Amino acid sequence: MTTAVAAVDLGATSGRVILGHVSANELSIRPVARFPNTPVRTIDGLHWNILELYRSVITGLGAAAREEPTIASVGIDSWAVDYALIRNGRMLGVPYHYRDDRNHAAVTAVHGVVSPAELYAANGLQHLPFNSVYQLEADRAAGMLEVADSLLLVPDLLAYWMTGRQVAERTNASTTGLVNVATGEWDEALLARLDLPRALFPELVDAGTAIGPFLPEVAREIGIGAATSVTAVGSHDTASAVLAVPAISPDFAYISCGTWGLVGVELEAPELSEAGRLANFTNEGGVDGTVRYLHNVMGLWLLSESVRQWERGGATISLPTLLAAAAAVTQPVAVFDANDPRFLAPGDMPARIAEWCRENGAVVPGSQAEFVRSIVESLAAAFVDAVRTAASLSGKSVSVIHIVGGGSQNELLCQLVADRSGVPVQAGPVEATAIGNVLVQARVAGLVEGSRESLRSLVAAAFPPRLYTPAAR
Repeated sequence: MTTAVAAVDLGATSGRVILGHVSANELSIRPVARFPNTPVRTIDGLHWNILELYRSVITGLGAAAREEPTIASVGIDSWAVDYALIRNGRMLGVPYHYRDDRNHAAVTAVHGVVSPAELYAANGLQHLPFNSVYQLEADRAAGMLEVADSLLLVPDLLAYWMTGRQVAERTNASTTGLVNVATGEWDEALLARLDLPRALFPELVDAGTAIGPFLPEVAREIGIGAATSVTAVGSHDTASAVLAVPAISPDFAYISCGTWGLVGVELEAPELSEAGRLANFTNEGGVDGTVRYLHNVMGLWLLSESVRQWERGGATISLPTLLAAAAAVTQPVAVFDANDPRFLAPGDMPARIAEWCRENGAVVPGSQAEFVRSIVESLAAAFVDAVRTAASLSGKSVSVIHIVGGGSQNELLCQLVADRSGVPVQAGPVEATAIGNVLVQARVAGLVEGSRESLRSLVAAAFPPRLYTPAAR
């Protein structure tokens, strides 16, 4: 009996295919393919290169199948909110990137029909201008919904191309703004008010649902066995990452830190207070029917986009060297608002940070090391503020903060979060999203049994987190 499953984990800047081996006393992962995820700007806006991504996924799964011919299943996760429109099984155009600026007019149009307070009562979501509800209004205004007969979020689109079955996995569907936060079903009243065709929205399924076997032609291309199937996992990458938080106590907060910083707590029921809405906290679906009560913070996008700008100017950047130089900065640096909307779009991030500093009477960083220190200090401040707000709004106590994802490797960031919060920080695992993806599949395949708590204990044993203790004040 195989103990192997394959996780397809698509992030906003890169993707990977990871083999996982799971049993009652084993949890291990091995990357078999990594590939870039580079958006493409055309005359009509910024798009995901979804066909290149799919090609890379199929190639990566082929590499996985050569290493493990008896893979039990494949699960797919990705970022949220973006989708493809489908007609008669064919994709209508290339999916837009959530950072495209087409949504500005759509936000105003949606709020003219359904107020922000009404939206929050229905969907429980933090206001983000790129939520699917706004993107769909942009498509409706452009006449695209008149020719489409279905809509598939990115992981569901790839699963459809692999299996021929169209579904919407709930954790990711919850980010669209069109799933009712109380029922977990498509909100038909909201769809009607916004003039969105109900027929566009496919069957909702839970993480852990078997979607189906591979289409014969896809199986042949990959070189995968007929017994291998596609399983719905927590297809929103943060849902998978939160499942893999190695918490041994329920009193934890999490920071899933990559391009974005998703900061919050795990709840059993949504928190829909007006204070939560005004604080811009979101209630997103988690694995096993949980609620991810969190706030989106801009994340390491601020750092990666700054590095890209310096490299465009001809600089050669070593990120470890730059972070070491930032850690050595002793003078105070500006702590700016990491949630300022000016930082959302691609572009010259250092210039925007300098602009914020000048507008707010702060000293503009004078070197690359000072810019990086300012970014990391600002992220730490925003993360800690979000943890405290999540605890206050939800009534949940927090005795430890878990940082998972790529940001868990940033020692300066982890220590600053511990220092600013006064709470111990446990960092890792780096590949939390892929691990959560693997664990859902393993449970479905009967390779492991148990609750979220037992799965997290397995993660803690296999990937012991690094402890950061708050500095004495």
